[in-house]
Amino acid sequence: QVELVESGGGLVQAGGSLRVSCAASGRTLAIYIMGWFRQAPGKEREFVAAVRWSGGSTYYADSVKGRFTISRDNAKNTVYLQMNSLKPEDTAVYYCAADMSYSSMYATAARYDYWGQGTQVTVSS
Repeated sequence: QVELVESGGGLVQAGGSLRVSCAASGRTLAIYIMGWFRQAPGKEREFVAAVRWSGGSTYYADSVKGRFTISRDNAKNTVYLQMNSLKPEDTAVYYCAADMSYSSMYATAARYDYWGQGTQVTVSS
C-alpha cells in the first residue's frame, strides 16, 4: 500500500510559477515510477510528467515540455512538479500517481496503482 498526498496548488496569474508536491508513504521502496496527471472540467485525465523513482529518468507531455520540471527527493519520499510560464489552459486538478511495476507506458493512467486526492491549480488570464 502506498499513500500519496499532494500539496501546493493555488491561484496564479498567466506567466507565473507554481510548485506542487506529492508526499508518498508506505511501500515507497517498491515504487517504480511516479507520475503527474491533470484533469480539467469536462476533459479526460491527461499525462503531464513522470520520473523513475530509481535512476531519475524523466518524461514529459509535449504541452508542458520546457515549462514544467519533475523531480524527486528519495530521502523525503517526495515528488515535485515545478510549473513555469503557466497558461490558462494549465488550469486543472493535478494528481500524482505511483506505478509499482516496470512499464514503459508511463503516460497511461490505467497503469498506475495508487493516486493522490488531487490539488487544484488555477491560472488566470
